[in-house]
Amino acid sequence: MGRRLIIASGILTALALLAGKLLHKLHSPLTDFVGLLCFPFFLVVFVCSLFLVPLCRISTNNTTRRVFTAMRITVFAGIFLLLMAVFWPRSYGAPPPAKRADMRYWQLPTGSRIAYTLLPGKGTPKPYPIIYLLGGPGGWVDETIIRMMTPLTADGYNVYLYDQVGSGWSGRLADIRDYTAERHKDDLEAIVKETGAEKVILLGQSWGAILATLYAADNPGQVAKMILTGPGPIQPLNSGATGTTPPDSLHLREPYYTNHQGNERASNIRTWTMLWFAETFGKKLASDKEADDFGAWLNSNLNWSTVCDTAKIRELPLEGGAGYYAQVMTVQSFRYLPDPRPKLKNSNIPILVLKGQCDNQKWGFTNEYLQLFSDHRLVVIPDAGHFIFFEQPERYLSAIRDFLK
Repeated sequence: MGRRLIIASGILTALALLAGKLLHKLHSPLTDFVGLLCFPFFLVVFVCSLFLVPLCRISTNNTTRRVFTAMRITVFAGIFLLLMAVFWPRSYGAPPPAKRADMRYWQLPTGSRIAYTLLPGKGTPKPYPIIYLLGGPGGWVDETIIRMMTPLTADGYNVYLYDQVGSGWSGRLADIRDYTAERHKDDLEAIVKETGAEKVILLGQSWGAILATLYAADNPGQVAKMILTGPGPIQPLNSGATGTTPPDSLHLREPYYTNHQGNERASNIRTWTMLWFAETFGKKLASDKEADDFGAWLNSNLNWSTVCDTAKIRELPLEGGAGYYAQVMTVQSFRYLPDPRPKLKNSNIPILVLKGQCDNQKWGFTNEYLQLFSDHRLVVIPDAGHFIFFEQPERYLSAIRDFLK
């Protein structure tokens, strides 16, 4: 009986593993059931029976006993190697973020220590400053972003750029469960007060556009205008928007690569476990240093889906500064957000939505912004992906300047 249990559970374990891989390729709804329930169950039964059933109950034949002894040694070695793969720290080779010479800090009443850079306006000053909201979540300021925003200072705008809490040179939070969309919104509210401006212009990239709408929903009187580039879906997610078909006149195209491909290419068993620990228990399996190192490596792979011309991929280097725990925990918090849509409906805040022709965000998510804000302008930038400035900097800045006029 003992030998039959071992053999049967071993066969079922192998079948469940193969079935899980096949169902994953077929995008079957049964993938999680087989991979997260059936496979672990049969594996536990196999390992327990293999080690707990005495050899005398398996067989009286010495050769058979030696075979099962060898199986025990092999499985034990496999478990040891698996534990090493899960718990041994790794490095991904991301350089530390470059320290900016003009960097300053805000110590906000929310408890966040925020690193920021102010690009002062030139000539006749404009009354409302621009606050640039990075993507991510967990985005940080680098020289590319500074170079991208500097031309707007020639028009008289003060431009604020800041590393979001948990990323770049800003402080990390002791409890990763405190990385939430609400926390980022509270930080932004405090930052607006720090500027001393009556109103601000919010320029949000990807997740930054989501953050801008969360702020505008609660503080409509303090937003002069919003510029949303490659906007991510308003949260909580409206899953019904995924099937909205874009007008043919926009000539939108799918990017060649997907975020899913980038995740699979960058991740390993330790990082999957790291993600599971964070989302399930709100705990760190890896240190902030290692997690952010992986976050930078992950972003460099996800960037493959952000361009229209795949030849540009080689120009997206591996850069440190990503806030991994800020990213995954903020995304997890989306489901608990109060819906901002009722507050935003028919908002008269003027908004500019910039969308790359090959943007990796679904059209239905972009269209939600146009439906909510009555005073909107949509500009589709040809031959550009999610990072419009990277491929079409002149068109990007021209559209922003025209809108600000």
